[in-house]
Amino acid sequence: MKFVEQQCLRLAENNFQSVFKTFRKHYKLVPLEVFGVDPYKTLVSTLLSSRTKDEVTLEASKRLFKIVPNLKSLGQLDELEIRNLIYPVGFYKTKAKHLYKITRLHLVIVPNTREALMKLPGVGRKTANLVLNRAFGTPAIAVDTHVHKISNMLGWVKTKNPEATEKELIKILPKIYWPEVNRLFVSIGRQFTSMKKLVEFLKKEKLIN
Repeated sequence: MKFVEQQCLRLAENNFQSVFKTFRKHYKLVPLEVFGVDPYKTLVSTLLSSRTKDEVTLEASKRLFKIVPNLKSLGQLDELEIRNLIYPVGFYKTKAKHLYKITRLHLVIVPNTREALMKLPGVGRKTANLVLNRAFGTPAIAVDTHVHKISNMLGWVKTKNPEATEKELIKILPKIYWPEVNRLFVSIGRQFTSMKKLVEFLKKEKLIN
């Protein structure tokens, strides 16, 4: 039994290596990565990105950061000013309200734990994981629609929602890969925008049958 388990683990590891090697080769910069490891800009741009095209989020974020480059300066704006600066991101009124409420907490720095981040208005698990991963270098798997869809297509998981996908990926994926999951899978998902194109790409690269 142990031999069979070892063989299965070896096959899985080879599959992970193949996928990440291929995705790295085809990687194209995801727009919001331009904010690098800045916790404030990563948090705010990720919060703004929900149900919004990255290009729209990027322009709105740049516009906002030009006026308020840090948490302290963000606190000098009222909710209407924030709303006007981030328009036309999706649900901009709600997002402006969340950002304004965050400023009322009078934080000196962006929290660096999942628990603390998820206590912030408008911050869910995906956003918290992305901030941890990108801004603080803490291993975390941020699962969005791209990660959820591609993980299922690869046969790594059989899940119905991103939350379940994250739980399963944590179980099977070696931690060394966690920091790259979101950026690579999102990049691939953005390039191959239809299911047909994605399937063709994965088959061409011999990642699925």
